[in-house]
Amino acid sequence: MSTESLEIRVRGRVQGVGFRPTVWRFARDLDLAGEVHNDAQGVIIRVRGERAALDLLMARLEREPPPLAHIESLEAHAWSGHLPEQFHIVESKQGPARTGISPDAAMCGACAEEIFDPFSRRFRYPFTTCTHCGPRLTIVTGVPYDRAQTTLAGFALCNECDAEYRNPADRRFHAETTACHRCGPRARLVRLDGKVFSFEQHSMLDDVDAAGSLIQKGEIVAIKGLGGFHLACDATNHKTVARLRALKKRDAKPFALMARDLEVIRRFCTVGAAEVKALQSTQAPIVLLEANGPNQLPDSIAPGLHTLGFMLPTTPLHALVMRRLERPLVMTSGNLSEEPQATDDDDACKRLSGIASHALLHDRPIANRVDDSVLRLSGGKMRLLRRARGYAPAPIRLPPGFEKAPPVLAFGAHLKSTFCLTRDGNAYLSQHQGDLQEARTFDDYRKNLSLFARLFDHQPLTLAADKHPDYFSTRVAEQRSKSDGTPLVRVQHHHAHLASCLAENGWPLDGPRVLGVVLDGLGMGEAGELWGGEFLLADYRGFERVATFKPVALPGGDQAGHEPWRNLYAHLMAELGWSELTLNFEELEVVRALAAKPRTMLDQMLRNSINSPKASSCGRLFEAVAAALDLCREKQAYEGDAASRLEAAVERDPLELAYPFTVPRLKDSRLPYIEPLGMWNALLGDLILKTSPGVIAARFHRGLAKVIAKLVVKLAGDEQRFDTVVLSGGCFQNRVLFEEVSRRLDGFQVLSQSQVPAGDGGLSLGQAAIASALAIKGATTCA
Repeated sequence: MSTESLEIRVRGRVQGVGFRPTVWRFARDLDLAGEVHNDAQGVIIRVRGERAALDLLMARLEREPPPLAHIESLEAHAWSGHLPEQFHIVESKQGPARTGISPDAAMCGACAEEIFDPFSRRFRYPFTTCTHCGPRLTIVTGVPYDRAQTTLAGFALCNECDAEYRNPADRRFHAETTACHRCGPRARLVRLDGKVFSFEQHSMLDDVDAAGSLIQKGEIVAIKGLGGFHLACDATNHKTVARLRALKKRDAKPFALMARDLEVIRRFCTVGAAEVKALQSTQAPIVLLEANGPNQLPDSIAPGLHTLGFMLPTTPLHALVMRRLERPLVMTSGNLSEEPQATDDDDACKRLSGIASHALLHDRPIANRVDDSVLRLSGGKMRLLRRARGYAPAPIRLPPGFEKAPPVLAFGAHLKSTFCLTRDGNAYLSQHQGDLQEARTFDDYRKNLSLFARLFDHQPLTLAADKHPDYFSTRVAEQRSKSDGTPLVRVQHHHAHLASCLAENGWPLDGPRVLGVVLDGLGMGEAGELWGGEFLLADYRGFERVATFKPVALPGGDQAGHEPWRNLYAHLMAELGWSELTLNFEELEVVRALAAKPRTMLDQMLRNSINSPKASSCGRLFEAVAAALDLCREKQAYEGDAASRLEAAVERDPLELAYPFTVPRLKDSRLPYIEPLGMWNALLGDLILKTSPGVIAARFHRGLAKVIAKLVVKLAGDEQRFDTVVLSGGCFQNRVLFEEVSRRLDGFQVLSQSQVPAGDGGLSLGQAAIASALAIKGATTCA
């Protein structure tokens, strides 16, 4: 039979994941001749054989790629050049970077067996990896992804590792992170008081085992992980957990936990099938679980909440530390409150010496800081609350119609920031950057902008940023636009939330308008006002604001976002006024507490609009209700503290009542708005009746969900202006609210988010989608 020759171009996440040896194995099985190599655009396969065998090769590549690979496209063309008689793997070719960088992957089963096998040469080796697992983004310095462009470049392979690396039949063939005891990175335990650690005082196998022993004895140990340091301690030790919280200056934000296996987690939490799958996935995220197991951890792990954030060991080092531990560990970020994680050994020892007694270090540098990802089951689906290790920078395919969009760089939000670049129909979100108001985080954000530009050889033709002029991300975008002349699209905050959800769900560029219900804390509106509870009739290119929440003053401006009692006072004054409040509810503890505040000054601020801008914020309403119930009144320990406690307080209401809200119209604009007066009267009445906070919280959530659904139906009208509803914004990370609203929107197609956060962590994707849509149209502003 006659033979043919093809050149097959494979694009996507196909480097550093064992793709070439998979091609080699398939080609040998099919008796094909040729070669395969990496280049800056992906993988090139040049192959000769019978047509049926060539077709089968392509089919197997699509059907049976390596576990960490993601094929975006596979294109075949006739090839007329010379090919070797047997199939070979050849060296990588340089060129403009067009391929993807893989996310870091948790330890695979085969590597786990080796580190616990006394007869394996990698027994207890804490940096055991193969092509199916291990660090990627955290160690990469350039493309193509070869060892020379990772932080393992300085570790020369020993003869045995080199033989594995060069053997296409071995799972470590061209595994750029491969190493062993003889040639690879090493862990070492140090005391942070500067004294020498003595093994003679303890019974232990090695430095890694010693770290586990110290944790068992009540010490706090800094552990160098994949993308940064963690602070680890025994999660069952009340005194140690309290000491960690005090030294870390982390008042109430919940601690992440790590357990050796599912059996340990099940002692404290219920773990469903979807949650098990997420915990055991190659991403190995933190998963929020209901804390209703037979055993309990100290309340100080997650104050005021009923969920615990667990993950399984992500690396061999973590697995070895926890090998003998029958209890979970706190595994929180290695930093002081609000700072980014430490990544450098010297910096970590300096910054963490006042918290940890020891540090488990290693000499494999961390090139790029990456936090742990966080997921939660909500509405029957696992949803990302923070997208970082294991997920970034895996691409998200843009919907139909975006194929011809020019390269875009979107700079994201100010808090929980990410940025996003688009190219060739894909969106690449950065890992979670954090809050840019912190200087170290802002420096890291700018460093990562440069890194991604280099890794993806990205030169944007359009920039996108939030309309808020004081966002640090917006300032960087403005400076970039001014310096190189690249046009900048300023995107309204809530429109970006909506577009992020559309893009994730594959909504076509020219799809019909949808109704977006976008609920969050604050975002700048079209005319400089503050929005936060918006109903937008929109597509990618424009929107119409068709309803909102009642605008209420924020006494103290930004301070109102930190002190929930301020929002409570403003809401009660806007609805009742002090005279009516005291006439009807003077006996309540919450009214007495507000009476003790500086009311004269507050009333003057509200009356004269002094540092008290009005905001249609759903998030601030949640904070006001939490303050009324004294769940979080004086000060929030972290953004979302009050709302999280309010959600956690919800308990079953035997009467299944819903607090009343109405939908009148604003005087000036005639815009429908959600009016909470009835809710406040009912809530305060329930406080007089001494109704439990949990039942009050349930009635508030149910009432709010009910009025949202009612308003959606009203906006659709008899002419059915839309049949699809988008739910986005940080308030929809509240599972109770999300599930209640979704359940009540029967008859509408409901779009929500799972691949990217519904909060500000997903904002950059929406900005990029809007800027791309406008660029295709040749516009620079939304219609």
